[in-house]
Amino acid sequence: MMKEKIEKLISEMTLEEKAGLCSGKDFWNLKGVERLGVPEVMVTDGPHGLRKQREGADHLGLNASVPATCFPSGAGLAASWDRELLGEVGKALGRETRAYDVAVILGPGVNIKRNPLCGRNFEYFSEDPYLAGEMAVGHINGVQSEGVGTSLKHFAANNQEANRMSVDTVVDERTLREIYLPAFETAVKKAQPWTVMCAYNKLNGTYASEHKWLLTDILKEEWGHEGLVVTDWGAINERVDALEAGLELEMPASSGINDAKIVAAVKAGEMDEAVLDRSVYRILHMIFKYVKTKEEREALDVEKVLAEDHEVAMKTALETFVLLKNEENQLPLKKEGTIAFIGAFAEKPRYQGGGSSHINPSRMDSALTEARNLLGDSAEILYAPGYDPASSDVDEALIEEAKEAARKADKAVLFIGLTDSFESEGFDRTHLGIPESHSRLVEEISAINPDVTVVLSNGSPIEMPWLNKVPAVLETYLGGQAWGGAVVRLLFGDANPSGKLPETFPLRLQDNTSHLNFPGDENTVEYREGIFVGYRGHDALEQEVLFPFGHGLSYTSFEYSDLKLSASEIDENDGLKVELTVTNTGSVAGKEIVQIYVRDEESSVQRPVKELKQFGKVELQPGESRTLSFELDRRSFAFWHPRLSGWRVESGDFTILAGASSRDIRQTATVRVNAAPWTDVVYQRSTRLGQIKDHPVVGEKAKEMISFMSAQFSAPDMEEAERLMMESMIAEMPLKSVISFTAGQLLNEEQLVQMLETLNS
Repeated sequence: MMKEKIEKLISEMTLEEKAGLCSGKDFWNLKGVERLGVPEVMVTDGPHGLRKQREGADHLGLNASVPATCFPSGAGLAASWDRELLGEVGKALGRETRAYDVAVILGPGVNIKRNPLCGRNFEYFSEDPYLAGEMAVGHINGVQSEGVGTSLKHFAANNQEANRMSVDTVVDERTLREIYLPAFETAVKKAQPWTVMCAYNKLNGTYASEHKWLLTDILKEEWGHEGLVVTDWGAINERVDALEAGLELEMPASSGINDAKIVAAVKAGEMDEAVLDRSVYRILHMIFKYVKTKEEREALDVEKVLAEDHEVAMKTALETFVLLKNEENQLPLKKEGTIAFIGAFAEKPRYQGGGSSHINPSRMDSALTEARNLLGDSAEILYAPGYDPASSDVDEALIEEAKEAARKADKAVLFIGLTDSFESEGFDRTHLGIPESHSRLVEEISAINPDVTVVLSNGSPIEMPWLNKVPAVLETYLGGQAWGGAVVRLLFGDANPSGKLPETFPLRLQDNTSHLNFPGDENTVEYREGIFVGYRGHDALEQEVLFPFGHGLSYTSFEYSDLKLSASEIDENDGLKVELTVTNTGSVAGKEIVQIYVRDEESSVQRPVKELKQFGKVELQPGESRTLSFELDRRSFAFWHPRLSGWRVESGDFTILAGASSRDIRQTATVRVNAAPWTDVVYQRSTRLGQIKDHPVVGEKAKEMISFMSAQFSAPDMEEAERLMMESMIAEMPLKSVISFTAGQLLNEEQLVQMLETLNS
């Protein structure tokens, strides 16, 4: 029905009307065609909350927007490792989007955290593509269940803010396929976002907006994306080239300039009008899908929705905070005595990042107010700001005031982190440090009162040179509008932390594998670290880290046992079921996130030490046990082979590792995987003897040659080490050299040609 309607509309539209639909009416609205009944619809920012501007228009969050629920940012959401929770958040976002009559909310962002300095890391999920993809699926399905669309972004390889609008990202195909594309692939295949947003940058020399391989060959044809591709705001380079590459919608409006280019290209015969019609079809399909669901559902009351969604924000924040350290059970705090809350964030939280995702929260909870409300007369809460949140400079008067509060208190809670000037869309950080005023506060207070808990508010990893001076650290990322209430409930034990890090906290910036190639020069950034991003790089280099990927503590303890595989040997397409029992061995209820990693024990290509391939979150009462089940498919064992343009599995042993983090592996088991034989080798005259000695047909002949020449060139009194060296050198000899070295005795030209034919058949 809708298909026929849209095709009829296209046939009735003028060339100019069709071209006009391919760009916005203004900053946030798409054009309609009034005479044909095509309505205008609105799209707007909001990965973790709706940002619909009341008046004016900008893309960096500078102008006021309507009240909306501010949920934890992407980094925090991913720290929940909870697919269902992301669905709830998405559903709440969808309700508010629909209540404000917006067709598409622009998010989520699944770009990989290649380097901890990226200014927009707070908005992205993870350094790991599997975790990022699974989080995106929950988010997208939740939003779109409410009859509004999402915009999966930024496609692709957009991993820095420096020169982001023009930089050429140079990255090999295997790294793209294994690290930078899978989160997009998973989200498209499992959730079908209504739109995908192209990135500003070039990819291997071609702007993402004009990248046919990216937008059509992979996104539309290989992955089957049914929606449309929209630009990031202002990302168009050449409009006609972009349209032919598979980019349907340009945002914001181009004042008709680029529409005219499309019309001219069609009239001049430089572009087939069918290309334009296909784009218009996808745009109209999105518009009418929104209109249809809007007509079918009753209107929502904004105030009622916002009140309900604050509770979702609270629930979400409680699941996303990560207990990094808790020596001698410093936490939870007792609800008695005198407790000093030190740090301006306690009163004026840093709960979200800056830029296009900046939300006008419907309400805002402070930790100071929430603590006083919770404790009442049972405990006294002292407060000292300690620093000016608008400045990095140390204020000695504020430091002295904070020290006085710490002296009077039984325990102190320090609220520190990164300020808005340290991380935001638009620029990258230059170091992993926190403001001097914050770090100075930790040093001074910990020297006075050793019972210190640090509460961090930051969107990405930081250095902690003071870590050994404080017994407890709670990472809250950027926790949204319910941050204050969630922090207090966790600090005082009314809730149990269950989040785990979706990224590695390195000891030093220099330990990051992209350090020497971030952010590149003015024109180019090369991803020379390849697939060794995040924990994959730290594992390969056997580096110590501050906190590993997947780390997170609880007020209880968990024991892993009885790891079982459905088979000890499988064929590559069989799939593998993994079962594991988890027991709460502590005294309070809690949630554990079990992570399943896979290691290829022997490979013909360089592979990570282990890779995350599954995870699950389970809630357990004290003493309770549950058996978790995980499914591993062929991709869990595969790597991308560029020369063969596909995912390949090699026969051999694979270790299945179940862990509480990437560095806390509790149980392991081994499975033998049998894969169909394949080869990417083209045998030539320069092929070495050692390369063919195991070949089923000519291998024995090669071994005879190695043995014969080793004997010929070895002296009778040669040492064993020298003999081994000689065999190794001969194994490295090219076939063509065997002819000359043996004067044709072992191999002549005719035999070499026959051997190569056999090898390549």
